[in-house]
Amino acid sequence: MVASEFSRKGDIRRIDAAPVKLKANEEERAALAKRFALVTISRLEAELELSADGAEVNATGTLEADIVQSCAVSGDDLPAEIREKLVFRFVPESELDEITPDEEVELEAEELDEIPYSGTSFDLGEAVAQSLALAIDPYATGPNADDVRKKAGIKDDDAPSGPLAEALSILKGGTDN
Repeated sequence: MVASEFSRKGDIRRIDAAPVKLKANEEERAALAKRFALVTISRLEAELELSADGAEVNATGTLEADIVQSCAVSGDDLPAEIREKLVFRFVPESELDEITPDEEVELEAEELDEIPYSGTSFDLGEAVAQSLALAIDPYATGPNADDVRKKAGIKDDDAPSGPLAEALSILKGGTDN
């Protein structure tokens, strides 16, 4: 397993009522920006409350990040603020080992964010990093996207097209299509 760029280990033996605050430093943010193909991450913070349920650890809290990503069409820089509620559960790897590779498994909603761990430690930082990755809009577009599409000859899929749309355009006095 590759080491996480933003590793913050938690230990099931040291869980208490105090919230856990995570803050990525400049080097960690730069490495995560590279991993997630972002221009930059200027801030990445999370606050989590942990509670043990036997060998499982429930984590709830918030993720806050300020990122700059590239427009999916023009490549322009797009600043974005990410504010996400976090809910995940760390479960011992042995519980997941009971499933065979070809076995079909139906997951309940509460099982979707289960993260395996071994021994007594789990990686809160990597869980936050993965949550950030899921919160990034992969199709974000900026104000110049329409101009770039037009210059490239890409039609707007939502715009009417075909013979009837052309006839209507002529009736309205235009010849855009």
